[in-house]
Amino acid sequence: MPDPTPAAPAADPVLVRRARIARAVSIGQRLGYLLFAVATVAFFVGLATHYTEGLVRLVVGCLFGGSAVLAPAIVFGYAVKAAEREDQGLSSGH
Repeated sequence: MPDPTPAAPAADPVLVRRARIARAVSIGQRLGYLLFAVATVAFFVGLATHYTEGLVRLVVGCLFGGSAVLAPAIVFGYAVKAAEREDQGLSSGH
């Protein structure tokens, strides 16, 4: 007796890779913004109290780390959105 459930279509490897990149972008953006939030809170804690060497290192480290993570995440996020628009036929007209 044949199996009544149809076989699942093979996933498009381009779409699978794009989804993987989109997940990485989402994680990168969350982490980058979290690092910026920590830097902001630490900055204002130091402003209200006293800047210690550790607090300054935390602020600077979070700013550098947030920038290093967030910049590529934003660029790749725009690339994923542009690819999705292109697939839908909504090109930018260039």
